Amino acid sequence: MRRDFKGPAGCRSELVIGQEEATAAAREQLGRGGSVLLHGPAGIGKSTVLRALAAEYAPAARTVLRCSATESESHLPFLALADLFGLVLEEVSATLPAAQRTALESALTGRGESTLQRDGLALRLAVLSVLRALAAAGPVLIVADDLQWLDSASAELLGFAARRLGETPVQMLCAVRTEDEDYDRHLRSPALGFARAGGPPCPPDTLSVRLGPLTRAQVSALLDQRGYPGLPRSTVRDIHRTSGGNPLFALELGRALAESPTPPRPGEPLPVPTSLRALVLDRLRMLPDEARRTLLVASAGARPTPALLHAAGRVNAEAECARAAGLGLLATEPEGPAVRFAHPLISAALYAEATAQERRAAHAALSTAASDPIERARHLALATTGTDPEVAARLAEAAALARDRGAPSVAASLGLLAARHTPAGGEVGPDERRLLAAEDAITAGEVDLARDIAREVLTRATVPAERVRAWMVVIEAAGQALGDVDAVFPQALADAGDDPRLLALVHYQLAWRGLVVGGDFAEARREAAHAAELAARGRDRRTELMALAFQASTETLMGHPDAAATITRAMSEPQDPYVACHHNGVGSARFRFLLMSDRLTEARATITALLREVRRRGMVESEVHYLRSLAETELRAGHCGRALDLARESLRLARDTGIGEGASAMLASLAEASGGDTATALALAREAVRLAEEDGDQMYLSRALAALGHARFVAGDAPGAVAALRRVRELEPALGITDPARGRWHGDLAEALVLTGEVEEAQQVIDVARQQALRLDREGVLAVLDRAEALVRAARGETQAALAQLTSAQDRLARLGTGLEEARAAFALARLRTTGRPGPTSYDEAARLFRRCRALPWLRRVEAAALDRPAPPEQVPAALEGLASMERQVASLVMEGATNREIAARLFVSVKTVEATLTRVYRKLGIRSRVDIVRLAAARRAK
Repeated sequence: MRRDFKGPAGCRSELVIGQEEATAAAREQLGRGGSVLLHGPAGIGKSTVLRALAAEYAPAARTVLRCSATESESHLPFLALADLFGLVLEEVSATLPAAQRTALESALTGRGESTLQRDGLALRLAVLSVLRALAAAGPVLIVADDLQWLDSASAELLGFAARRLGETPVQMLCAVRTEDEDYDRHLRSPALGFARAGGPPCPPDTLSVRLGPLTRAQVSALLDQRGYPGLPRSTVRDIHRTSGGNPLFALELGRALAESPTPPRPGEPLPVPTSLRALVLDRLRMLPDEARRTLLVASAGARPTPALLHAAGRVNAEAECARAAGLGLLATEPEGPAVRFAHPLISAALYAEATAQERRAAHAALSTAASDPIERARHLALATTGTDPEVAARLAEAAALARDRGAPSVAASLGLLAARHTPAGGEVGPDERRLLAAEDAITAGEVDLARDIAREVLTRATVPAERVRAWMVVIEAAGQALGDVDAVFPQALADAGDDPRLLALVHYQLAWRGLVVGGDFAEARREAAHAAELAARGRDRRTELMALAFQASTETLMGHPDAAATITRAMSEPQDPYVACHHNGVGSARFRFLLMSDRLTEARATITALLREVRRRGMVESEVHYLRSLAETELRAGHCGRALDLARESLRLARDTGIGEGASAMLASLAEASGGDTATALALAREAVRLAEEDGDQMYLSRALAALGHARFVAGDAPGAVAALRRVRELEPALGITDPARGRWHGDLAEALVLTGEVEEAQQVIDVARQQALRLDREGVLAVLDRAEALVRAARGETQAALAQLTSAQDRLARLGTGLEEARAAFALARLRTTGRPGPTSYDEAARLFRRCRALPWLRRVEAAALDRPAPPEQVPAALEGLASMERQVASLVMEGATNREIAARLFVSVKTVEATLTRVYRKLGIRSRVDIVRLAAARRAK
């Protein structure tokens, strides 16, 4: 009788987040019939993974035995054994020898006096016999949670049986708590009750799988999935830091925040619920009062050291820290002097348990002891109650210092503290400092925090300048989803009145709206030019430069003749260091101009310098953008491995911050299609399309569709590539984009059209793109178009002309340094050569070039084509001499017995093209079917 696994109420199999690698290893082990032991600290998710795996593998077992030990019951002998065998003993008891049956029934029911000392051998053999009897009827799965609380008698018996099961189809899926990092020693420690058995009660070849902490993005996904969505990213960051990536701790912290009537103020730690404080407070109570005060000072400090604690008045800091380390509250730091808590939660719980007066005393001590001026100012603020202009001024100075150091997130936190201590009616008001903090938060990528600050200011601000600045923060925080804040623009214009400085800010954002939402490059360019003029009138050089840079970028993408002149204007003095490195500034505009002009060496140097500077400044959004841009540059140069690494880094940062996810997914798709995995490339491209459509972002929708078309083309789906790229061809003219170097999708579309038999349409795509590329002197685009046109010629049977054009295109692409495009030309050349008369037929050159680029998907295509390479054809019969080159090739392959699909694959054309060519062959030879061609072949052999 089969026993399906069913967990207790409230313990259903759940979505496993962040343990994919560990779960995959466990699945592989279970799939081949092995056993698995999950281990890790409390709350890490062992039970969740255990339930998920058990639910997945239980259907394959005839019998599923389950037990879940608890600490309060760990002293009761045979309890776990009773949980496992209680429902199945009756099924197999008749097969046991009498002595074994009596001993086992006595142990499980408690009606006798069976003990391991008296009935040890009989009980051990009985457990082994039960498992063998159950396995004889079908596979057995044992699911055991919390092995650390397993009673010692059950652990001994299960361990005895597990070591002797051999090939018996019994698998064990278990979980055990391990708190330190010496896993092997810990798993065999007497504390777990496994010492006598030599380890946990599992088979000898059990796979031990360690579950580790979650990343910040995984913690965010977990909170969303468990009913705490929409938390600001800064809050999620604090939850991740405080929980140490432990999912249980993260969820408890999320619950405490959800239940708290007011969120923590800037500089304050998260509220720690009683459920988590209880985990550490017992150990804290074992410390003397003075030692606890020392640890409280350490918990309040950013980087506590014994020297800092001494300076803060803790004279016995070393001895008190040593005692805390002995209790497991502090971790030893053999390589440095820092005082580090064993888990961030210990520090948070200690701080949360302290009274407000105790906290202020700790911060007051650190405000004079800390050596860093930023730290001193922060502690002074947290030690002070009420408004204080002197404290506010020191905090504002500290925020400026943090900004200069490239720590805008710290600057935002300090700015909010400064606003809290700023009295109303002063020379600098609290809202002005709040707005500066919001702008720092935007720079740091904390858009949720920035938006919240701005909306708070808008509830009470009456000064037009403050209101317009707040509206600008709201618009910036919307990112690409500018359609979501459409209602903001009229309000911002009304608040700006006739002030040219304020109007310039609004019209600059209207330029972005025209591009992203309206999809109108011409309108975007007009608004940017108007914003630059207004800013110049208002003597706002920063906004003027940003508007000129935006104007230059749109002109570059449009193929506008004024692009170079506008870039020159934007680069004129005086310059603004912030604008110079901003991702929408003049440096970025110049980089895009260089990249589209095929000046790859200059483009790489420019973007590398920009990336270095924004990292120094802590400009997160710009970092995401420039990582993506550098990846695009390396991809163009044919450095696919390097591009893939950069694109993945950009995507990770974008997902972590919620900035530019669609654009980063798009670029990562291109990189995966060139140097990684085509399935991943397709998934990322679809994600990029979805995000662009959700945001109403027409500009990036066209690029996302181009990435989707490219991924489909590389994956061998020519019809799918045509469908996606035809949409791009419809979108870009409507946007006002005429420069084919913007997306460089035209070659892919033309080549895909050749494969689907749409040769005339392919030529039309090439002709239109070539006209614009000639006007703008886009040499790289022209070479790619020549490569595509060569394939059009080959499909028409003009083989010699196609070979010459491909050879020329490859040489030009090599001179430009576009390694991947050069390799693609070599591949097309090799395929074309293998379909004609005897001559060079090697794919070695194409394989060498793709290997140099680390273009793995393309290399796989080369290898597949080489395996399918036909032998040189025999002498063509005289009857075929009057045919065109393509017609002769098709007829010769029909003579060899190839199907239309096989012919299409060998000639690198579509099935439709083969069918059309055969129709012409029939007409020219005066025959009606391929059977007549086969007869010609037979006649040739007869001669």
